Amino acid sequence: MTLNHTDKATLAGLYLSLFGKRALSEFGYSGVWHAFNVFGYALDASPASIKNYRDEFDHEIRKITPSHPREGWKRPLKTRSKNLYDQFSSLGFSDFTDLIKGFLIPSYEKEKLISGVTKQSGDPNIAQRLMTGHAAEAYFKNHVSEIPIFSNYHVEDVTLCGCGYDFYVSRHSEFFCVEVKGLASNSGSIIMTEKEYVVAREIRDRYCLFVVRNFQRTPAHTTLFDPTVSSLVFTPQTRIVTSYSAYL
Repeated sequence: MTLNHTDKATLAGLYLSLFGKRALSEFGYSGVWHAFNVFGYALDASPASIKNYRDEFDHEIRKITPSHPREGWKRPLKTRSKNLYDQFSSLGFSDFTDLIKGFLIPSYEKEKLISGVTKQSGDPNIAQRLMTGHAAEAYFKNHVSEIPIFSNYHVEDVTLCGCGYDFYVSRHSEFFCVEVKGLASNSGSIIMTEKEYVVAREIRDRYCLFVVRNFQRTPAHTTLFDPTVSSLVFTPQTRIVTSYSAYL
């Protein structure tokens, strides 16, 4: 079955309805609106839509489990929701969690495979950053036309190019390179890779750090041009990486 973005958003609501606080804990979310915001933006839906999908399923689940904490909407499920409920509501917590993470992290299956091969569990902080980052990129695409300095610019998504920024925003000969970061709260650490930092330092005020803050409650953005000489103070962090060589 091929799932479109509406199906995925609906299933995110079903997941939150079925597993509640356990789901929030698994994803490291501070509350339900944290989940609604990240799921909503990452799945091309509004946060309110994720809440509505959850509320829609609550009543159905409560009919089977009277101790379910929310009453939900006292009305029959819509046809699409009913079909998805019939197909996915029997999934266990682990399998349903994998399904949702696959929606939120484009590279999730590859990351999971590598973790299994290396016998290492995934770092939950990295997973949270990936999900928040993906949601922040979606936020940028949804709101870029409302940002005066980018008005009437063409936006090209280059997140898969590894060029040191996420979006190339251009109009005629003018351009900006935009790197998007996401923060769960209003403040927190921003990590730039070496390549991002070098590119930012090279093109100066043509490089924009676009930070989406406060996914826990109400996301809003901050733009920082020429970030390496801004009010931010970046501290280099060096990690030791082991490599293996062989003679052929």
